[in-house]
Amino acid sequence: MTQEQLKQRKVMFLELFGDPTYVPMKLKELAILFNIPKSEREELKEVLDSLLAEGKIGITQKGKYGKPDLGSIAGSFFGHPKGFGFVAVEGMDQDVFIPEDKTKGALHGDMVLISVDAAQSKGKRQEGQVQKIIQHANEHIIGFYQKNKNFGFVIPDNQKISKDVFVPQGKDMGAVTGHKVVVKVTDFGGADKKPEGAITEIIGHVNDPGTDILSIVRAYGLPEEFPDGVMKQVSEMPDTVTGKDINGRLDLRDSLTVTIDGEDAKDLDDAITITKKDGIYTLGVHIADVTNYVTEHSPLDEEALKRGTSVYLVDRVIPMLPHKLSNGICSLNQGEDRLALSCIMDIDETGSVQGHRIAETVINVNRRMTYTAVNAIVTDRDESVMKEYEELVLMFDQMKELADILREKRKIRGSIDFDFPETKVILDERGKPLEIKPYDRNAATKIIEDFMLLANETVAEDYFWQEIPFLYRTHDNPDPEKMKSLAMLINNFGYSIRFHHGEVYPKEVQKLLVSVEDKPEEALISRLALRSMKRAKYTVENTGHFGLAAKYYSHFTSPIRRYPDLQIHRIIKENLRSGLNDKRISHYDKILMQVSVQSSATERRADEAERETIKLKKCEYMSGFIGSEFEGVISGVTNWGLYVELPNTVEGLIRVSDLQDDYYSFDEEHYELVGEMSKKTYKLGQPIKVIVSGTDKLLRTIDFIPAKDSIEE
Repeated sequence: MTQEQLKQRKVMFLELFGDPTYVPMKLKELAILFNIPKSEREELKEVLDSLLAEGKIGITQKGKYGKPDLGSIAGSFFGHPKGFGFVAVEGMDQDVFIPEDKTKGALHGDMVLISVDAAQSKGKRQEGQVQKIIQHANEHIIGFYQKNKNFGFVIPDNQKISKDVFVPQGKDMGAVTGHKVVVKVTDFGGADKKPEGAITEIIGHVNDPGTDILSIVRAYGLPEEFPDGVMKQVSEMPDTVTGKDINGRLDLRDSLTVTIDGEDAKDLDDAITITKKDGIYTLGVHIADVTNYVTEHSPLDEEALKRGTSVYLVDRVIPMLPHKLSNGICSLNQGEDRLALSCIMDIDETGSVQGHRIAETVINVNRRMTYTAVNAIVTDRDESVMKEYEELVLMFDQMKELADILREKRKIRGSIDFDFPETKVILDERGKPLEIKPYDRNAATKIIEDFMLLANETVAEDYFWQEIPFLYRTHDNPDPEKMKSLAMLINNFGYSIRFHHGEVYPKEVQKLLVSVEDKPEEALISRLALRSMKRAKYTVENTGHFGLAAKYYSHFTSPIRRYPDLQIHRIIKENLRSGLNDKRISHYDKILMQVSVQSSATERRADEAERETIKLKKCEYMSGFIGSEFEGVISGVTNWGLYVELPNTVEGLIRVSDLQDDYYSFDEEHYELVGEMSKKTYKLGQPIKVIVSGTDKLLRTIDFIPAKDSIEE
């Protein structure tokens, strides 16, 4: 059944179930009603299961289908290591609690149908029970193999999967205790039976270098090797730009052009030109023309869409495109002719774009610069560095001037800047962490951020007004109820947020973040504010970007590593060549929704995998410091303990039970732990000395205990 057929049949059933005369029917009865033969009933079930998963229909305990209010609700099951779980249901403010004995064997991530118990007392979370598992999410599970005499078990790495997987004799591929493995689930079991499976891959021994990261790669289903068809297409790619490619392009090779990236960057996808005359800056943002080589529907294009994005793990990059492209012909390397798609903007001294041009161009980068070198020029005024790049100093000064203007303009309109320190992990050749430190975000990195933001906005606004099918990067307004909860919480710290007709404007969140700068509670309130926001995503409708306080926003500047950028480059180029006829517009109308959904999903997968590898390496790094003392700051206070963040961005937990000098209770109003007898308090932002007491690589947790002099203070 094609996607189009599925869509048509779903519409048909929704119309039937919405008819006031319809009486709920079983699958068999619906099949008879529509004269569907037994051989095609699986397709009927597929349609109904899809509607159930979307929450658009319901099913009774006797298996009769009808409107969503039949007593069963579809949602996603979120497991807990202790066996119980929660089900998130679209449209419900709070998840539904599922006790351990009512999960019906559901595993984390499964799509389930639940019934909700009678209304709970006010303020208490609703409880429910799983009626049916619509779709299993864990066909393959990654974990630690434990061998017994005639069988074995796989203990899942994902602690939210609370059941071990039974592996019968002969299904273990010769794995021994301590191997990290991939197990294919052949029987999902049930309420009283463990899942059963067969090992399909031995990743390596738990103590072997690289096994830990590879386990995460497998767990998130990140693709590694490119298919043969892709590599064959890549092998036919040219190494240099040809005269044929240059024909008809705007030639900018005589313009002074630079790239600015990190020292170890290899895929250079953006270059900058800038001049200033009569108070007008002419800023060129030149982006690698990847679509010249990655043509629609080619093996390369289909694989890039499947991957969605490059994934930057601590010890490796899993690229969206093969290296021959990303580090070669598509990388804007110094001294090489390269094809680009350029957004050239005329900007006045208030930061307003007075005019712009989007064009297919050919460029040649004069210097490959690093953030370190540019910062040494624009911030430190380092004489030796300025002498080395003396022909470029004026250019960098103009960049700094313009970037400061653009940042101030965004600040005035209310753009929110969550300036959390990113973590940089330095590994040895075996993947062992040597150092963990905050990643420097200096004036040079901000210059590039500011210019890329402006290009992204300018392109989005242009194509919005042209009313051409497009992909936007949107960030919806936060849920008013979540913002009210945030307002109540920050009120305890003496802060407030103003509401306008029940909603919060970005400017108000920005004011809050400015007011907590350098205060003890800064980290907590910034994180709470971030969690109150919705997640940015890719959409075909332009609904604006709340966080940037921008009416129009897209991702245009990184087609080497993000598919949405590559997709809109293709649309822009067709439009520039007057090729967007009704047929092509209809084509993009059909495909862009799926591209947006796929791109948003692969972005989330990449973000989660990146976070997990960083947490893993932080844990491994701190395991070398058991018994060592550090100075940190209390970054979180809960009824179970204190979270302490070290200057290197590592965070660990002091459990309440380890505060042995007194009995401490949690003051919810002020977010403090207060000693019953001593009245001593532990509160946010308070400096504290800690000793590393333990780490758990499986749970990715780090435990601290307070140093003796911290307790005595």
